[in-house]
Amino acid sequence: MNAGRSPLTFFLLVFVLSIPFLLFAGTPLPGPLNLPVSAFMIVCPALAASILVRREEGAGGVARLLARVADFRKIRAVWYLPILLLMPAIMLLSYGVMLLSGRPLPADPFVPYLLIPVFVPLFFIAAAFEEIGWMGYAADPLQERRSALTTALIIGAVWAAWHSIPWLLLNTPTWAAGQALSTVALRVLIVWLYNNTRKSVFAATLFHGMMNVAEFSFPNLGSHYDPVVSGAIASAVAVVVVFLRGPETLAGWRYAHRRDAGR
Repeated sequence: MNAGRSPLTFFLLVFVLSIPFLLFAGTPLPGPLNLPVSAFMIVCPALAASILVRREEGAGGVARLLARVADFRKIRAVWYLPILLLMPAIMLLSYGVMLLSGRPLPADPFVPYLLIPVFVPLFFIAAAFEEIGWMGYAADPLQERRSALTTALIIGAVWAAWHSIPWLLLNTPTWAAGQALSTVALRVLIVWLYNNTRKSVFAATLFHGMMNVAEFSFPNLGSHYDPVVSGAIASAVAVVVVFLRGPETLAGWRYAHRRDAGR
């Protein structure tokens, strides 16, 4: 299925397809989330992947690619715990660190609890457009040639670079650098979840969606979210995952192999 797939061609096509959206990257959309027009470029990874798979495998290949978004039957129940709870935990810890360190926080913090049931399906759909490409198309051929960690770092770096123009236009360079660090670290966690759920794109999509749910649930609709803090915490979590699971697959147990070798 992965024969003939070119992650490099995919990455280049994603950037080319994103150009019309990036031309309006500094223009905000109406609504309380303060998203730019460039937010609509989320469709580009799925579009690029579909174009390439249509050429490589035909219409049937495109149908199989899109169907991977619903491959939830691959996931063992225990993996829903990190998929659903890890990102909220990172953001809660981030809030605690900001509070203790005296970083700016709203005087009257508001958490949109009633909007969370709306955020979950909304951000799942948005994430699906991206993960169809990043994980559904690019991840497997990369992992055939490289380690899981290297794959995650490559996709994470491309993912961060793809977002860099809107980040820099709408935020400070420090904010953009923190968000880039967070983005790469979270891609390591996505690849970890993907490889431990029998390569479930649904798992990757749901975790990606929870990233956005957690960010926009941060007081007040994410207006005081600090990616420098959350990026450092996400990076620490990613380092622990790599240390325990091993960089080659992110799916084994580093010390289990040592014990087995000593028997």
